[in-house]
Amino acid sequence: MRGAVALLALAAAPASPVALPSGSTYVALGSSYAAGARIGAPAPAAPMRCGQTVNNYPRLVAARLHLDLVDASCGGATTEHLLRAWDELPAQLDHLTAATRLVTVTIGGNDVHLVSDLARAECTPARDGAASHCGPPPAPTAAEWTRLGRNLAEIARQVRHRAPRARLVFVDYLDMLPARPCASIPYDAAGLARARATVRHLARVTAAVARRERATLLRAGALSRGHDSCSAEPYAVGHSDTGASWHPTAAGHAAIAAALIRLLRDTS
Repeated sequence: MRGAVALLALAAAPASPVALPSGSTYVALGSSYAAGARIGAPAPAAPMRCGQTVNNYPRLVAARLHLDLVDASCGGATTEHLLRAWDELPAQLDHLTAATRLVTVTIGGNDVHLVSDLARAECTPARDGAASHCGPPPAPTAAEWTRLGRNLAEIARQVRHRAPRARLVFVDYLDMLPARPCASIPYDAAGLARARATVRHLARVTAAVARRERATLLRAGALSRGHDSCSAEPYAVGHSDTGASWHPTAAGHAAIAAALIRLLRDTS
């Protein structure tokens, strides 16, 4: 791999990388960090509640590489929703077939209540004697981290079983958290340190599973360096008055797409 790609990809690719000719089937799995919450126009024919947009990273990659995209990503999804049905939605993995040649997975944040905990930074204490739900969020439990790792591994195994010729790429979470608080990240130093610890632990769990399961890892978190919520061009934001708070921006999705395209081209 070229140097720039090597910095972003864990050396955990399959022994024989899968070529992706034009028209290959690409299935995108994941949460709102894949779906593209409020970064553009809603994707046509997608479930409304999933929040898929026309410029999320799966659609940008599919358009550039001329792939046949099946976007199963959905806001609010956990690893359980990839493995099992979620109300009216089938398990995201059910979209895979033997014809699938590329699978991307961005999942796990909701398993450890990442976005809901990050949003606690905007919590305003209750008035008039009402109960307050402010204060530092509880850290994810050991059981939650264990379940996340177990489910991520099962997702990888299910991909291999259902789509044995597919290239599997875990795309971890873009990171909006700066070294110091700012207006869009209204944490104190201790709260910011707790939040950063959760984000880093999520990245480590994802990387460990990718390595064990011989999948490829695109370290989207590494792309965030210099592009946190306090920067001039954030790839993910904390508080936002225009987009989805505590989520990636359109620029972040474009950066993931560009890195993923380079990775696929340089390792095929």
